[in-house]
Amino acid sequence: MTSLRFVGGVVVGGGEGLLIVDGRVAAPSGRDAPTFDLEGGFLLPGFIDTQVNGGGGVLFNDDPTVEAIVAIGAAHRRFGTTAFLPTLISDDLDRVDMAMRAVEAAIEAGAPGVVGIHLEGPFLNAPRRGAHDASKFRRLDAAAIALLSSLRVGKTLVTLAPETCEAADIAALVRAGVVVAAGHTDATYRQAVEAFAGGVTGVTHLFNAMSPFSHRAPGVAGAALENRSVYCGLIADGRHVDPAALRVAVNARPRDRFMLVTDAMPGVGSASKSFTLQGRQIRVLDGVCVDDDGVLAGSNLDMATALRNMVAMAGVTLEEASVMASAAPAAFLGLADRGVLAPGARADLVWLDAARHVRGVWIGGRRVV
Repeated sequence: MTSLRFVGGVVVGGGEGLLIVDGRVAAPSGRDAPTFDLEGGFLLPGFIDTQVNGGGGVLFNDDPTVEAIVAIGAAHRRFGTTAFLPTLISDDLDRVDMAMRAVEAAIEAGAPGVVGIHLEGPFLNAPRRGAHDASKFRRLDAAAIALLSSLRVGKTLVTLAPETCEAADIAALVRAGVVVAAGHTDATYRQAVEAFAGGVTGVTHLFNAMSPFSHRAPGVAGAALENRSVYCGLIADGRHVDPAALRVAVNARPRDRFMLVTDAMPGVGSASKSFTLQGRQIRVLDGVCVDDDGVLAGSNLDMATALRNMVAMAGVTLEEASVMASAAPAAFLGLADRGVLAPGARADLVWLDAARHVRGVWIGGRRVV
């Protein structure tokens, strides 16, 4: 058996030491094991990012292949991400099929970190399209449901606008094991409440690309803030959501029902800060991705920065931010053995120094950064 004991730092949510054996977190014992000095830093569960469009100069829409998935994962591992969903934004269904088959092949080949796919569209509402190409939008029908339900291994997350779908169609996806989130939606408050009751368990990038909160029309944002159980993604770069809105959100509902997401584009982990998105030129300006009209088009955010930002901007503790980066997305996706440092959990770990920058990353007990 291979084992390692972490000492000399804080195990966030778990005390001052941690033992891993054969790629799993082990119960404390008298077992002799080599020690690893955290040098006064922090050991956290590895970050789980449910929305990764690209990284390392690669955009998944442009290159839905195993090689692209591996490159994207490698770029994000440097920033503590040990599990992720390659994310395909609205595209034709043959492209969706290609992306799903690539994810299956990547998981079966043991590509580090990939745990499924996020299909962000094309079942969205044009008034809330954001940077999506509305010409790709379509209705959810039986053929699409069959395709979305076809992933053989891993998790499938689908972002859709519930007001454009039939309740029975959403229910069919849920029965097939698909995780459904509301996003790029112009639903009313009542429509959002009904969607949550009908099987929608997540909200993609809260506040962004959805009907906003108003005192007479609470919209999707208001329905999400009121709800105590759905998981809400947050892009904590200070630009997608103002820090004041972050604070309002985390003080309005259970903090363990928020998930940090990057919505990352190819610039993360790459020296290049421009790319093409479905024929449009996108540039990274002041840390955000924008098209020529100034419309936000994903982010240049990594998970380690998102974690630091939540502590600095939203006033949450490091332990609370860690839950948002790990335990909450694991629970949302149904990854029972990830996101925590409890005995039996996978030893997916991130080591941060005192300034909360990444010093090391382990996946399944093997150091990869």
